[in-house]
Amino acid sequence: MPQEYKNCQSCGMPLKKSPNGGGTNTDNSISKMYCAYCYENGQFKQPDWKVAQMQEFVKGKMNEMGFPGFLAGFFTKGIPKLERWKNK
Repeated sequence: MPQEYKNCQSCGMPLKKSPNGGGTNTDNSISKMYCAYCYENGQFKQPDWKVAQMQEFVKGKMNEMGFPGFLAGFFTKGIPKLERWKNK
C-alpha cells in the first residue's frame, strides 16, 4: 500500500490545507503525496524548478500569509528532505 503523507512532498504544505486535499494523478484521483499547487494531472506544475526555487517560493507565500521571516526560513529548511528533492 502506498505511504500516506501529511505534507506535500514537493513544497511541504500540509495536504489537508490543499484544495481538494491534494493534487491530481493522471486518472484524476487525488494524490496522497503532492498538493494541488505543485501537482496536476500526474505532473509537477513547475517541472524545471530546483529546490532553492521552491524554498524561495514557499518563503514568499508564507510571508504573504503573515508568517514571520525566521519561521518561514525554518520551515523551508526541510524542503530538500522531501521525496521530490531527495535524490536530486
